[in-house]
Formats: sequence, C-alpha cells, structure tokens
Amino acid sequence: MQTPAPRSAISLLLALAAALLLTPPARAVVVRGKVTTPLGLPLGNARIQLIQGSRVVAFTFSLMDGTYELRSGLPGRFVLLTSASPFTPSIGDAFYGGRIAVVSRNIVLEYATVTPQLASTSTAIPTPIQQVPAAITLIPKQVLETQINLLNDLRQAPGTNVIQTGQAGGPIELYLRGGSPDANKILIDGIPATNIGGPFDFSSLATTALSGPEIYRGANSALEGTGAEASIVSLGTTRSNFLRPTLDYTGDAGNLRTYRNEAILSGTYKRLDYQAAFSRLNTSNALPRDQFHLVTSTANIGYTILTNTTARFTLRNADSAAGLPQAHDIYGISASGKQSDQDLYSGITIENILAGNWHNLARYGIARKREQEQQFDQSPDTITYGNLVTLRGANGYTVTGQAAFLSPTLDNVHNRDELYYQTDYTLPYRIALLFSFHYEDERGRLYNPTTGFNQQAQRTNFLYTLQLQGDLHHRLFYSFGGAIERNHLYGTAGTPRLGLTYVPVLPGHRPFHGTSIRANIATGVQEPTLEDQFTSLDTLLAQTANQSAIATYNIRPLAAQRSRTFDLAVDQNILNQKLILKAGYFHNQSSHQFERLAPNGLEQYFNIPANIALQVPDASLNSLAYRTQGLELELQYQPLTHLFLRGGYTYLASLVEQSFTSDNVAPAFNPDLPGIPIGALSPIVGNRPFNRPPSTGFFAVQYSASRFSAAIKGALASRSDDSTFQLHNDRNGDNTLLLPNQNLDFGYAKLDLNLLFSATRHVTVFTQLDNLLGQQHIGPIGYPGLPFTIRAGLKIRIGGN
Repeated sequence: MQTPAPRSAISLLLALAAALLLTPPARAVVVRGKVTTPLGLPLGNARIQLIQGSRVVAFTFSLMDGTYELRSGLPGRFVLLTSASPFTPSIGDAFYGGRIAVVSRNIVLEYATVTPQLASTSTAIPTPIQQVPAAITLIPKQVLETQINLLNDLRQAPGTNVIQTGQAGGPIELYLRGGSPDANKILIDGIPATNIGGPFDFSSLATTALSGPEIYRGANSALEGTGAEASIVSLGTTRSNFLRPTLDYTGDAGNLRTYRNEAILSGTYKRLDYQAAFSRLNTSNALPRDQFHLVTSTANIGYTILTNTTARFTLRNADSAAGLPQAHDIYGISASGKQSDQDLYSGITIENILAGNWHNLARYGIARKREQEQQFDQSPDTITYGNLVTLRGANGYTVTGQAAFLSPTLDNVHNRDELYYQTDYTLPYRIALLFSFHYEDERGRLYNPTTGFNQQAQRTNFLYTLQLQGDLHHRLFYSFGGAIERNHLYGTAGTPRLGLTYVPVLPGHRPFHGTSIRANIATGVQEPTLEDQFTSLDTLLAQTANQSAIATYNIRPLAAQRSRTFDLAVDQNILNQKLILKAGYFHNQSSHQFERLAPNGLEQYFNIPANIALQVPDASLNSLAYRTQGLELELQYQPLTHLFLRGGYTYLASLVEQSFTSDNVAPAFNPDLPGIPIGALSPIVGNRPFNRPPSTGFFAVQYSASRFSAAIKGALASRSDDSTFQLHNDRNGDNTLLLPNQNLDFGYAKLDLNLLFSATRHVTVFTQLDNLLGQQHIGPIGYPGLPFTIRAGLKIRIGGN
C-alpha cells in the first residue's frame, strides 16, 4: 500500500508550477553582434562594454568567432566601447534599446582611428575602407571645426582640383581626375543635390552641422545612375548623441568685415534624437561691390519605431546672396550685379535591420533650387566697357585693351522629387546581395528676363541596380554589379562595374606587413543639362522650320554623356601602421560630351548649307571627347601619439581628342599675337582641357592634445590651360584681349593655419588663418582670389553630458 504524499509537498509543487507558468519573462535589452578586424577576420577576446550615461551597465568578451552578447535590465540610450590589442579602442554610435529589444551591432576595430572607417559610396553597404576596391577618401568631421565651407578640405584629397571663381560667394567647382565639374554626383543625406544635368556649386554649402565628406574617385553610375560620371561626393547632417539638451554656440569675426554666428541645439529623449542648427555668415570680400552673405538652417530628427527600425527626417536650407563684380582684372572695375540662391534639400528615411543580416531602406527626398542673377547699372540696349587694362597670363603673354561687360540675367529653377528603395541581404560565407530602385521626377525652368527666353522641362527617370560583394578567405574582396537606367531624354543605358581588392600580406605591426592591391573598372552616364536640352541641334533645326535637314544630314537627338574609368592602386604599410604609402594609376575616357556648335561647325562637319546654318543659334551636340590619365600618391605618417603628417601628389595628363566647336574649325587669332591659334571659347584638339593643371598636391601637419590642437595645411597646383573668353569683345569688336591658352592660369601654393584651445570644458578659443602667402592668382585668369584672411572666435557649450 502506497503512502500518500504529504499535503505540504503537493502545495510546494503547485506553487512552483504556478511560478513557472505565471511569472512574466525577464525584460532586458539584448545587444549582440560580431567583432572583426578591418579585413573582416573574427576578433576573439575583445572587451565590449555597454555604456549608459556615464555608467558601465554590462560588459563581456567576444568569443573566438568574434560573436558577443550583452544584456541590461534598463532601457535607454547606449554606446558600445570596445578594445582589443593592438587595435585602437572603438567608440560606437549611440542607439536606443527598449526593455525587450534585441539590437544588432557589428563592430570593426581599426589600427589608428577611434571610429570605424566605413565607406558606402562604392556599394551602398557600409564597408571597411580596407576592403573597398575603389579609391575613396574620408575627411573627418573634426577638420571642419574652424572652416566655413569645404573649399580648403576638398583640396586635401588626391586627384582633386577645386576652383573658386572670384572670392567668397563665387562659384566653387570640383574637377576630379580631370573630369568635368558637371560629372560629380553630390549627395546630401543620400539625396541628389545637383542641378538637373549635373552642375553643383559648393559656395552655398556651409559646414554647419555637416559631417565629413566621403569622396569616391571614379565613375559609379552602376549605383547612383546619371551624374556619377567622374565621382561621388557624399555629405550628411550630423545627429545628436547627447543624453540631455545641449546648445553649442560659435561666434567669430575677422578682417574684410567678416563675421559668423552659429547655434546648434541637440539632445535625445527616450526613442527620439534631435538636432537643429542655424548659422549666418557675412563678408565684404576684398573687391568693391562683392559683399556676400549665407544663411543656413538644418534639422536632423530620428525616432526608433521598433527594435532595429528607425525613421529619420533631415533638412538643409541655404539662402545666399553675392555681388557679381565679374572678371575684375579684365575690366579694371567691378560690375554692379547680384546673384541669389535658395537651396533646400530634405528627406525622410525608414530603415530596418532584420535578424542582423537583412537590411531595408526606403527614402523620399526633395531638392528645391533657385538661382537668380541681375544687373543694376547696365542696360541691354547699350554696351558698357571697362577701364583700359593690361592683362598678363602665367605664360608670359600680355594684352592691353578695354572689354565689353558680359552681364547675363537669369532666373533658373531646378526641382527634384525622388523615391529610393534598397534591400540587401548577407548570405553565409560573407556574401552580400543588393537590389535598389530609384525614381526621379525632375522639373526645371530657364528664364532670361532680358531676352525673354523662357523654357520649362519635366523629366521622369528610373534606375534599377543589382550587385554582389563578398570575400574569399579574408584575402580577396570582390564587388561587381550593374544598373539599367531609363532616362526621359536619352532612353535606356546600362552601366556595369567591377572591383577587386587582394591582400597578399596581412596588416601587422612589423615593417612592411600590410599590403593591398586594388583594381576598379566602371562606367558612368550623365544626362543633359537644361541648357543642352533647350539648345540641342535637332530642336533648333525644328524651331527654325528646317525639319527636313534633320533627316537629310542625319542629325540625331541628344544622347547620354559617357565615361569609362579604370584605376589600379597599392596600399602599403611601411612601419607599424604608422607610416602608410598609397600609390595608384588611373585612366579615364570621356566621350559624347556636350559642346556648342556655331554655324561654321555645322557646315564643316555636317555639310549643312550656310543658308540653313546661319538660321540656327549655337547648338548643343554630343561631339566632344577627351582622355585623362595620371598617378596619385599619398603618404600618411604618425611619428608621435599627438602628431599626424599627411601629404599627396597627383600627376594628370589630359588631352582633347575630338571637338566640333568653331574654335576647332577656325581658331581665333589675336592681331597683336600673330601666328598663335587660340581656343576662345573651348580647347583646341590636341591641347589640354581648360582648368586641368598637370600637377596638384597637398599636405597637412596636425597636432592634437587634450586641450590644444593646431594644423597647417597646404594646397598646391601648377599652371593650367584656360581662356579669357573675350571673343570679339574689345572696344573695336576685335580679339585683342585674347591670350594663348597654354599655361594661361597661374600655379599657386596656398597655406592655411588653424589653432584651437579648450579654456574650460565648455569654452574653446580658435582662430583660422587662410592664404598665409597672400596669393591671389588661385582662380581663373581675371578673377582675383581672397588675400590673407583671419578669423578668431569662441565655441561655447551649454548643457550636454
């Protein structure tokens, strides 16, 4: 006979069962991921700390396969601090974790930087720069602290030539590896920011709340579609990591009646992070009638909707006005004119990471741009001349005369709405697949109040991208893909791209340990500008009642401008990851580029009779082709903990291979310089394209301590080909103000210095000294640049943590 269980034991079992069934599961933030080296090798025994505020709420060590997991019972905002010898400790971006959140955070440790060096302009997937086959330069945000725009720091990259026409407020254009300034894809928070057809002026882009640029050198229309014919420059609005509301104020003043004020309010609240900024810059410049002001406002607001799902709103608005003194050295006096720009870029992005390896992103973005030019002291019915001047070029030739003012008036609009979707999935063995879709609705207007020219256009473009990237044994990294674009004007275009990186010697702290070889080949396309569209040859023939000539002389509609780029480079660690040499060769071919044909070009190349050709204004045609190739060198050296040296040199060989312009049918001649053919409006076949110096270079010496930092930077360029553009524009309608093209623009050596001193935790004193040598022949001939300038001011922080 069985003995019945005691009543007390039965009660205990029932209580235990109830506890198991009725107790809610433990609530905790779970953070998991993988720690790797820049080459993707798993890093075991790395210490990972979960920081909340000023406290370490959890820590762990990664397993030998690099994986880790952390837990915290408190929700809130966190930061990961990771360390492992011989790498530099890593500070991650702040993130929000709820009580039951499972957050995915992979960590890449670098040898020499606190933040991971991740690039996204190559494949749209953030990838350690050591694995990327393309040539990419990352400019850190810290170097922008004393700058008002990107002019100085864009020159601190191999292959770049940045030209400002005039002084502050004058157009700033980027020539990369000899490509056209219209051939760069400029992204602000992922939103295309160029005018329709590619032009972009950096002068109205302030450094207020701006993250460091990422510069991709080479074509990449496989990812970004039209516009990425020569390069991609990606810019972003900074976001807040402060736990409490923080106000950062910057005020400075300098010579030439320059002053600047900036205020940034930022903080976080639970799932929300926010930042709003405002700044205003005023300067009188060194020329009469050349005042400039720039007002910038930005916003960046993010919200964590669900675990690993965020929504973000960004906005950047710039309003500027600048005087238009024109080419002061050609006229001898300043013209009285004004240029106004209103630029707005905004977007909302939804981003999700599922199961740690499936990433989705959707973005709606807008760009609203308006440019106006007007003249105050000139009438369209009269010709106004400048003073009698003697103009000397860098090639030693001089001319004397009086030039008629070339003073356009305009009111142009460039609007764009875009919808972008991207999905990428990481398969086993580190293979990543990406598909993206991009829709653009572009609307533009060109209006000249003087002539009454008023044309409007609308374009609808579609882009489909597919690509694959991965690696074999963490030694061979590959990335290839392509895109099909359906463009409103030129139809369907395909753009493939292939890149490889091979690491024969893994990085280490022994001499010459760390060698990587990179190769990248890509294609680019560019749609026509509005000016090209409205002045295309077939359109003008139709407008002048010469439709029959289109078929008779085989005139084709506008086609896409095309480029093909190839580069091969070696990155070599020389000494303990402290001395690194980068050397590369590039070869770019640009074809089907647009140029303007005068009536003599129509007769010469298309056999169009003079009676028809003379009825047609200068027409746009895909007839220009040129080649650029060269070498890039960059050296980085950190001899001491607080001292960093960097320098680079680029040799560029460029050649115009084909051109149908009037300058190539019948070059212009200056009667005072007989026997010298001159390309008055465009380069002559066999010469270099304009504004492409054969040699450019840069250097920087930076010292950074806990409370004091200083940097001296230099940008150097040799002479370049150009024109005065004074065709039949002297007082007698002759060419006496034309100078020979070769080596017309001066070379220069521009030196800048900045100093910062942290007086207290909340107050920093700084100064910025530009153009220490006072060289004013830095821009195109006729346009004197700024002399030596100095600004000094304070940075004050209120609040924060």
